Amino acid sequence: FFFFASLQDQFNHPEKHTQWGIDVLEKYIKFVKERTEIELSYAKQLRNLSKKYQPKKNSKEEEEYRYTSTRAFLATLNEMNDYAGQHEVISENMTSLITGELTRYVQELKQERKSHFHDGRKAQQHIETCWKQLEASKRRFERDCKEADRAQQYFEKMDADINVTKADVEKARQQAQLRHQMAEDSKAEYSSTLQKFNSEQHEHYYTHIPNIFQKIQEMEERRIVRIGESMKTFAEVDRQVIPIIGKCLDEITKAAESVDHKNDSQMVIEAFKSGFEPPGDVDFEDFTQPMKRTVSESSLSNSRGDGKSEPKFGSKSKGKLWPFIKKNKLMSLLTSPHQPPPPPPASASPSAVPNGPQSPKQQKEPLSHRFNEFMTSKPKIHCFRSLKRGGAGPEDFSNLPPEQRRKKLQQKVDELNRDIQKEMDSRDALTKMKDVYIKNPQMGDAASVDHRLAELGQNIEKLRLEVQKFEGWLAEVEGRLPARTEQLRRQSGVYEAQNAAGVNSCAQDRESPDGSYTEEQSQETEMKVPATDFDDEFDDEEPLPTIGTCKALYTFEGQNEGTISVAEGEMLYVIEEDKGDGWTRIRRNEDEEGYVPTSYVEVYLDKNAKGA
Repeated sequence: FFFFASLQDQFNHPEKHTQWGIDVLEKYIKFVKERTEIELSYAKQLRNLSKKYQPKKNSKEEEEYRYTSTRAFLATLNEMNDYAGQHEVISENMTSLITGELTRYVQELKQERKSHFHDGRKAQQHIETCWKQLEASKRRFERDCKEADRAQQYFEKMDADINVTKADVEKARQQAQLRHQMAEDSKAEYSSTLQKFNSEQHEHYYTHIPNIFQKIQEMEERRIVRIGESMKTFAEVDRQVIPIIGKCLDEITKAAESVDHKNDSQMVIEAFKSGFEPPGDVDFEDFTQPMKRTVSESSLSNSRGDGKSEPKFGSKSKGKLWPFIKKNKLMSLLTSPHQPPPPPPASASPSAVPNGPQSPKQQKEPLSHRFNEFMTSKPKIHCFRSLKRGGAGPEDFSNLPPEQRRKKLQQKVDELNRDIQKEMDSRDALTKMKDVYIKNPQMGDAASVDHRLAELGQNIEKLRLEVQKFEGWLAEVEGRLPARTEQLRRQSGVYEAQNAAGVNSCAQDRESPDGSYTEEQSQETEMKVPATDFDDEFDDEEPLPTIGTCKALYTFEGQNEGTISVAEGEMLYVIEEDKGDGWTRIRRNEDEEGYVPTSYVEVYLDKNAKGA
């Protein structure tokens, strides 16, 4: 009994140890799972970080990534994205090669362990049963022997007793013989049972139990080997991605080494250079003399009146005017008409009046008052019409410096050409579809695409006109063509009005001839200075588009600055209608434009023209 109890203890120890081994394996699986979750979380955070700092498409940030430093930063973000991908690979490989495999192995290990210990318990139960059978046979043999001995003693007693009948003695003898025979049978059975038990016991302790323990040992050794291999795989999974991570880091280093400070500086210069020449020296103005001269006698007025011989603002030695220089501000203050327009003549024909209606006279004001007004005026960027008046940028980008304008125009031409190509590709595709419909009417109606083809043709034509218009402006900027003629400008104005996308020349913001607006063309007319002597020095601004025509009802002699003379019956172009001050701005040709009294002309506005 004690032997079998100790044997049972020997089974308990392996059972507890193998269960501890399985617990260790499951603990390692849990560790690897948490590691994979950390890798996935880290990869996700890296990807989110890379995405957070990626430039947004079609935004200003995307333009900033043209410099080598920002491109290197973008390369770093992309490499960090790949770096995150390697951590995802680590997580995937650990999940498939370690977590998944070990999880399946643990299930198999539990089944195998259960089977081995079941076989051990079964063998233990079998040997215990054999032992019980041997004990029962032994007790029976012992009992039968005792019974046979008592029967023999009783027979001998009966045989020695003279008072017992012969029949009783014979009965006792037969009983003793029977008991002896039963004892012999029990002896034989006990002997057989004993031999069988000894054989089973030998088989149990020398074959079955060692085999079971050997299998349990092998199972445990396989578990130990398996967990060691998993740990090795754990390291190999990391080691496999090290070369790729190293490449990512090498690319980041390469991107950092590609940063070129000279190139970036040059790109900034190319992007923002204006193309203006530095201004010339500022003339000395002597304020020690009392300012008692008249307008015609003032040095500033002389600079306008002597513009033919030596114009002050148009000298070639001065270079181009800069955007923050007030162009002709003082001259316009001295010469702009301030009086309301004259009424129309009473007679039917103003020619009957000897001198005709008088043009607006210049209201005399002290020169010092005009000069103070000029000096105290707030500085504005006067070089570009749209910036000066606070409106949106014009279509021809005339609000930009020459170099920037050239780049914008080139970009616009390239964009329009790409749009034309897209429309042409669509038209070609529809044409092929129409041919298929014509050949196979059951596939569709060929006439159904005609409307779309017509639309595409119109779009292509409009885009081509747009390209021609922008190429003309580009040619002007690059100096390949002279300034556009009045006819081209007129055509451009009509086209812009038809497409509701006219050049934003801020015509509605031009001021009326009450002295607050200065226009270069009016000074050109009065000063009669060639364009190369003045306007070219300032980069000619885009002229206002025509918004209609007018017919002169009376003859008007424009004598003041900003006005223009017209003859009765003359047809002219309207470029700015009456703003409520009684003056209408008109144009005769490219070089002649100015203001006339609104009551002296009959205006025919184009309803489709912008600003009409």
